[in-house]
Amino acid sequence: MTAVLLDWRGTLVHTPPLTVWVERSLRRAGLDTAPPEVARIEAALLDAFQQPEVVRADAVADRSVALHRKSYDLLFATAGIPDPLAAALYEVESDPTENPFAPDVAPTLAALAGAGIRIGVISDIHFDLRPVFAAAGLAGYVDSYVLSYEHGVSKPDPAIFRIALAELGVEPGAALMVGDRSGYDGAAVEVGIPTLLVPPLTDPTEERLHLVSGLCGITAQRR
Repeated sequence: MTAVLLDWRGTLVHTPPLTVWVERSLRRAGLDTAPPEVARIEAALLDAFQQPEVVRADAVADRSVALHRKSYDLLFATAGIPDPLAAALYEVESDPTENPFAPDVAPTLAALAGAGIRIGVISDIHFDLRPVFAAAGLAGYVDSYVLSYEHGVSKPDPAIFRIALAELGVEPGAALMVGDRSGYDGAAVEVGIPTLLVPPLTDPTEERLHLVSGLCGITAQRR
């Protein structure tokens, strides 16, 4: 392997579950955070997520900032959620500080970079991840960011993986894609990229990037 492509949410960072998203949004909006109210809103969102028009909008949401906002506005309207809660929900969803890096990210990226392996971040996202990595002291390890909203294409479209390969200057067989969603990250195999799928992070302290180090034949040293 001469390059590793890494998904962001669920792979490198922990994304809070729906209940936590609702709780934090209610608190941010200064609204009632009692369990019955959290459960009511969570149920409304879960039902809205299943509606065909919401599913269709979500499928292309990360292809631009405007499409992402439109998709979430539709979600909140379908769930019957008005402002200020709708605004708070979107703020929390778009706040990278709500998604902490797993503790093994820094040593793994350092080990990969130290071994001369190029690193790319490839994410379906509607905001810039460069400041996120810079704030975490990780920017120096990343050679390329391929963010869906910047290219108008998102996983599982093979085009986004080809863009990542071109930016890193590597052939498909010399790269490793690492992600947590089979239907999205797993599509990298369609363009010939060996792919490692790991379960989504369920806890901010969880570690499983030793699997990446092992496949690349390196050892990550903890700081």
